[in-house]
Amino acid sequence: MTPRFGWAFHAFHSALLRAASLLAPARGRAEWRREWQSELWHVRRTCTPAGATSWPAEREITAFCLGAFQDALCLRSQSSRSEAPRAWFRGSPAQCILCMAAALAAGFVVALLLPAVRAQKDQVRFRINPGLILIQDARSHDYSQATISMRRFNAWKARRQRYFDAFAYYRVAQEAVSTGAEAETRWSVAHASANFFSLLGLPLKFAGTGAEDGSDLPSLVLSCEAYVRQFGANPQNLLSVVRIGRQTARIAGVAPCGAWKLPGKVDAWLLEPDAEIGSRAIGYVVAHLTPLGQSEMTVERMAITANNSDNSDDDLWGFSIEGRTRGPWDMYLFAVFLAFLSLPAVTSVSMAESSFSSHQPSWQARLCRAGFLATKVGLLLPIAYFLPLDLAYWHTPSYSVAAEYVQLIATFSLCLFGLRWVLLDQRRRCPVCLRRVSNPAQVGDASRTFLAWNGTEMICLGGHTLLHVPGLPTSWFSTQRWLYLDNSWDFLFAGPSES
Repeated sequence: MTPRFGWAFHAFHSALLRAASLLAPARGRAEWRREWQSELWHVRRTCTPAGATSWPAEREITAFCLGAFQDALCLRSQSSRSEAPRAWFRGSPAQCILCMAAALAAGFVVALLLPAVRAQKDQVRFRINPGLILIQDARSHDYSQATISMRRFNAWKARRQRYFDAFAYYRVAQEAVSTGAEAETRWSVAHASANFFSLLGLPLKFAGTGAEDGSDLPSLVLSCEAYVRQFGANPQNLLSVVRIGRQTARIAGVAPCGAWKLPGKVDAWLLEPDAEIGSRAIGYVVAHLTPLGQSEMTVERMAITANNSDNSDDDLWGFSIEGRTRGPWDMYLFAVFLAFLSLPAVTSVSMAESSFSSHQPSWQARLCRAGFLATKVGLLLPIAYFLPLDLAYWHTPSYSVAAEYVQLIATFSLCLFGLRWVLLDQRRRCPVCLRRVSNPAQVGDASRTFLAWNGTEMICLGGHTLLHVPGLPTSWFSTQRWLYLDNSWDFLFAGPSES
């Protein structure tokens, strides 16, 4: 082959490399092309040492240049699968905030979907008259047990009272109820005094809608659950007259959802004169305190002594009803208060950081770090409200004592250990870029703790700091320390260090 064709092959091979470079990632394309051009120069010198061209030598050089296409495609494939963006996101403050925001959004959406949670947020059901107490026999240790007879109630009611100005009585019984549309069903009916709801001060929905069915009939107040279950939450059905046992009653209204906080599971309340409740009945007494009585009721449970008609004394307990109607918000505030009090017992509330370097982060970085900590706490507190509320009421259609305990325990636990995690996470974040330090390495020997430093060393992937955590705190090294790295460390990291 004549030398005059050498320049044509050289141009052809250069064109092949330039075409292959178009397949390489744009960020490293120029460097990739220079590397392959230098390799082409060495291949050409090897295949044609005297500068003479030949078909076998040019075929070998061409095969080498065609290999550049495969290398460029492989490099492009690796670049598209690169975990650099994910590695940048992992451990970043944005990841932390997004995860907490997602947990908050999930808890809020579930709270909107659960009917019991929506009912718990309705503060109307907590608007009862102040100064109400439940009276029970002191010999009973069960709050839900009926202990007061109707005869004793009538005796107290007939006497002049110093600490009480109103009484109401109710007993709970299983009754056969017929609404006319369906067969008889068994309801838990509370036979209550006529002034029962006026004493409690609970507002009734659709009050008076059944007045035209007969004002001489006793009134029946439905619970929210019975209203939905038996009448399909249709107010037009409240005009119906229902039969309870052997008597007929008119529906006078519907109690607020979740309003019932007194003992006994009740589907409806039959309001009737005290004489018709039954002289042999055993039930519950609700009393309203006078201003003098409210001043004496300093605790939620107080001993009461009552005089009988035979001059004997009855030992009783008075339980504050207002204390049982605080709602989930008051329960949440109480649990959060307990969690903040208990936090120093499970972790150090101080950052406890010192540095043995003259480099310090700027005031902007310190301000961002304080703002990041405040943001985490600000997201944790609503999370500790919605998630325990969802857990407590996801399977409960209405209020229950067990649900309140679940909410209290879950809120306290989530808030306590959540705050502990927030502080531990903050202590593991670089003061400059707020990324979590990683790659822990054990340094030193535990047997030489008092002679040399022993602990864990972690590094910021941005090249800003090293964190030294002592394995065993000593008098000379008791807290973690940050070592700020200068620009000489930049070559170890993917990008330049930010100061």
